[in-house]
Amino acid sequence: MNGERRAPIDVNALRTLSPPMDSEPIVLVALLVAVACAIGAVGAAFTARRRLRHAEDEAARSVEELARREASTREERAVQDLILRSMQEGVLLFDAAHDTAFANAALERHLGAEPASVSQLYPVDLREAVRRVAAEGTTITMEIERTLPDRWLRVTATPAGEGAVLLVVTDVTDARRTDAVRRDFVANASHELKTPAASIQAVAETLRSVVDTDPEAAHRFAAQLEREALRLSRIVADLLDLSRLETGSELEDRVRLDALVREEVERSNDRAREGGVSLSVDAPNSVTVTGSARDLSLLVRNLIDNAIRYTKPGGSVEVSVTHAPGTGISLVVRDTGVGIPRRELDRIFERFYRVDRARSRETGGTGLGLAIVRHVAENHGGSVEVRSELGAGSSFTVHLPALA
Repeated sequence: MNGERRAPIDVNALRTLSPPMDSEPIVLVALLVAVACAIGAVGAAFTARRRLRHAEDEAARSVEELARREASTREERAVQDLILRSMQEGVLLFDAAHDTAFANAALERHLGAEPASVSQLYPVDLREAVRRVAAEGTTITMEIERTLPDRWLRVTATPAGEGAVLLVVTDVTDARRTDAVRRDFVANASHELKTPAASIQAVAETLRSVVDTDPEAAHRFAAQLEREALRLSRIVADLLDLSRLETGSELEDRVRLDALVREEVERSNDRAREGGVSLSVDAPNSVTVTGSARDLSLLVRNLIDNAIRYTKPGGSVEVSVTHAPGTGISLVVRDTGVGIPRRELDRIFERFYRVDRARSRETGGTGLGLAIVRHVAENHGGSVEVRSELGAGSSFTVHLPALA
């Protein structure tokens, strides 16, 4: 411009320096493809990483769930073992090979030892029952008797699948003894009630036949009728008292035991004099217990009555009450009577049990007095013990807790 002239532009040279215009779309597509591939690779990597993380989380959760289930299974197994081992019933499991797979602690107490296999199971009848259950798949229940100590066991053998057998052993000794006592009681009560009832019937029939022809004999039979009726009344009264005491005593009173004992001794003085027996009491202290005045009177009355009945004329009965701090209260009834054989001492508190049946019936005893004494003492949280020497007398001691 200012008069200067520029050199002309070589268009061909420029063309050689720039790519041709028709190649630009191809490059752009290639770039886009590369970018898409890169994005796809990144997305695939991200997805793979996410799936991997998800798989790892699932695996971790599975491991935790497995660990939780294993812990729960161990806890359940521990609880089951605790329950089985604390059961009073013996549990014994034999596997298909007849070997012992499990036994709890109670089994050894019942059977004496834990058998390693069925072949070591005793008695033989029980062994055969297990084999029969394994072979036939049936349930068998049987009762067996063991000695040293003498026990009765009820055994139930049940199939446990694939030849295994489960034994459940229950001690039924106490139940058998209770049933035996109940049967004896019903039989004895029936006999004791039947005897005076039959006597009353016979005397009444005889009295009716002689009342007009022999007044003197009528008086004798009337007196006998009165004695038998009184005996029957005593048996019924003692049965009712015993039935009531078996359900417990109402321990709501504050009872002056020393005063109660003196009252019962005073009430028995006439009967003691009739039998030629000296009756004395030693209860100087104020001794108070919590309990039932009615039942404690029944206890003292039966002990005194029992002592007078089995003491011959010229003998003596002493009743004493003592309170030793820390040891409770002791009521002692001591006599110089006929005594009790040593072999009978464990049974004298049974209902209707008499050491000398003839003398007991002759003196009006029912055979229930000492059973009543034991129940009253136990209902008051105490106990009763006896010491006796045949021909030298007996001493009954009732231990009662002192008033708190």
